[in-house]
Amino acid sequence: MSDRMRRVNEAVRQVVAEAMGELKDPRIGLVTVTGVSVSRDLREGKVYVAVHGNERKQAATLAGLESAHAYLQAKVARQLGLKRTPQLTFEYDQTVERGMRMTSLIDELTPGGAADEPAGDAEFTGGDPDED
Repeated sequence: MSDRMRRVNEAVRQVVAEAMGELKDPRIGLVTVTGVSVSRDLREGKVYVAVHGNERKQAATLAGLESAHAYLQAKVARQLGLKRTPQLTFEYDQTVERGMRMTSLIDELTPGGAADEPAGDAEFTGGDPDED
């Protein structure tokens, strides 16, 4: 991917993420825009989102975002002034969910590991560090 496309993807991601707070649709819950992939010809743009909640909440949020895509596209067009404004579609990004699942599986497999001890509870066995 070229530097130009990386900048375009990041600029679109920023505009869409900022515009999420302006949406009034009650179906849209807590959403994080994790990434954007715009085609080289700027005709299509996939917006990857992580939705916090159960599957029903995720489906409702994606439906709300699809209905708000015209507003979000207009926002991208106004703020970025690209040659073409990409047709935005929204997809659920499962990488956050997969990462949390992998972490829990690793914690289950680690005998007496990090899952059993809270961080920062290690005992100090030396003397007073201020004494010389």
